[in-house]
Amino acid sequence: MARITRRKLLQTTGGGAAIAKTGGLAAILASGQAPAYGQTMQVHWLKWNDFVPASDALLRKELLPQAEKELGIKINLETVNGNDLQPRATAAIQSGAGPDLIMAFNNQTHLYADSVVDVSDLAEDLSSKEGGLYKYARAICSDGKRFMGMPWAVIGGMIAYRKSWFDEIGVTKFPDTWEAYRDVGKKLKAKGHPIGQTLGHTFGDAPGFTYPYLWSWGGKEVEADGKTVVINSKETVESVKFMAGFWKDAHDEGGLAWDDTNNNRAFLSQTIAATLNGASIYIETLRKPDQYKTDKGTPMNKDILHAPLPKGPAGQFGFHLLQSQMLMKYSKNQDAAKKFLKWIHTTANYEKWFISQKGFATPCTANWEKHKLWDEDPVMTPYKVAARLGQAPGYAGPPNAKAAEVFSKYIVTDMYAKAVQGMPAEEAVKWAEGELKKVYV
Repeated sequence: MARITRRKLLQTTGGGAAIAKTGGLAAILASGQAPAYGQTMQVHWLKWNDFVPASDALLRKELLPQAEKELGIKINLETVNGNDLQPRATAAIQSGAGPDLIMAFNNQTHLYADSVVDVSDLAEDLSSKEGGLYKYARAICSDGKRFMGMPWAVIGGMIAYRKSWFDEIGVTKFPDTWEAYRDVGKKLKAKGHPIGQTLGHTFGDAPGFTYPYLWSWGGKEVEADGKTVVINSKETVESVKFMAGFWKDAHDEGGLAWDDTNNNRAFLSQTIAATLNGASIYIETLRKPDQYKTDKGTPMNKDILHAPLPKGPAGQFGFHLLQSQMLMKYSKNQDAAKKFLKWIHTTANYEKWFISQKGFATPCTANWEKHKLWDEDPVMTPYKVAARLGQAPGYAGPPNAKAAEVFSKYIVTDMYAKAVQGMPAEEAVKWAEGELKKVYV
């Protein structure tokens, strides 16, 4: 047993008062170790590096210190690239240790249903206070019996485009059909301003483009039963054929493997005229008006507008990145994490974060559509209803674990990527059908 002197013990415990509480010096010496004391509760929160840096700065400098003071809970915020969240969640579950709260994208919550804590009490309380959770948020975060993630926000996906470059080719209104968009894109590319789009394995922009595109042609993964794979249809094949030509005619063909940051940089460096994105490009030009100028030297933020994806033969659709916070079952700080989630979603606290987003993120409850922020900048207005209009992956079936697995494997996106690289449309669709059957059947 290690020798403990009276001086060392008093230095460790803070004095004689501590000795009295432990049963006396004799008991301590017999144990061979200094007494343990209750430590401050801690919550480790893992989330993405926000595309609006001011929001992460707000969390670190203001909101989290305020939460720590009011709740008596230490909040350890860790941010990573969005593409790293799912591997981190998987590794933490397998090891049984890791962050207490992990941000999930889209229906990843269904993949981890057995490894997360039911947060229905928090979600339903929020819904009752803020005009109801959107149907989209419920489908993504709940299986109808419990909430696997606490709905956080929806990152609306719209096309950001350069108004002056569209004007130069005689287009004063954004094209509302794929055929018209292809024609416009062909003219823009001829002038050195192609459309920029990724078909890579990246969490937001690639599936945010390919899923609504598929739906707009009448294609779908499965029937409503969530079992019958029907992607190999005339509608899907036509969509793939069109995409191959559209890509060659109008796109920056180097964008095939971009991640969710490459198109931002391409737009801001004036190498592309349009791209599907959240509002982060526009917000960045507002943040640094002297840095981002047009080719004529005027502020770029005065030359950016937003529009929804065009419509196809079957209609117009959108798929928007929904974020939720998963509370992990292995966490030893579940009560503290729930207290923090309730605190951060309190209107006065969440509003500060929402305002810092400038409309990049849309809250998951209806009352926020009435917020004055949406009236301050008409360029941001199209994002206002993103959470209300979003459609979940897996359509026409439910956004369950199987749909989440398909999404995570980028099967729909890869179907189009294979075609633009030269695979015949019928073969690309047949490949996708085979991959979907491995999951659904």
